[in-house]
Amino acid sequence: MKRILFVLSFLLFIHQSVNAQKTLKVWVVRHAEKITSDPNEKDPELSAEGSQRAEALLKLLKGESIDSIFVTAYKRTKLTAFPLADKVGLAMKTYSPADQKAFAKQLLANAKGKKILIVGHSNTVLDVIESFGAKRPVQEIKDDEYDYVFALTIKDGKAEVKVGHYGKTNEKKQGNSK
Repeated sequence: MKRILFVLSFLLFIHQSVNAQKTLKVWVVRHAEKITSDPNEKDPELSAEGSQRAEALLKLLKGESIDSIFVTAYKRTKLTAFPLADKVGLAMKTYSPADQKAFAKQLLANAKGKKILIVGHSNTVLDVIESFGAKRPVQEIKDDEYDYVFALTIKDGKAEVKVGHYGKTNEKKQGNSK
């Protein structure tokens, strides 16, 4: 009887392990606050607030065993992901936001069982989420909104997205006008 229970427990463990490997977990965020003092600067670095938000992203995801980090070619996305990449020892990979469907399709085919961070822009983040098959969780991301974190879970071809916030919350969003 003990042997049968052991075999059944072992089979259940194997089944759960295989199912966990099929699940793709993706966190999608917009880059943190950037320096806006020079309107002609096309590739600004993060502001002090943005650097604090990048550290908050590290705190949020450092225990998640992230396997890959994808950023665009801009400093602000790279600097948003840098504290986490540095802490966990990952090289950031650059993706093009021009063809998000192909990017998502590639990850869906090759990254099952992985945990991924994608850092994008206010005008690309929601499209990235939709490219994975999830519904747009918010109507838009406004120019002054940097605190969203979208957690996608993709399993058996079905995508679910949860909306959260990290770092200092936007005061206007909370009804405090300053």
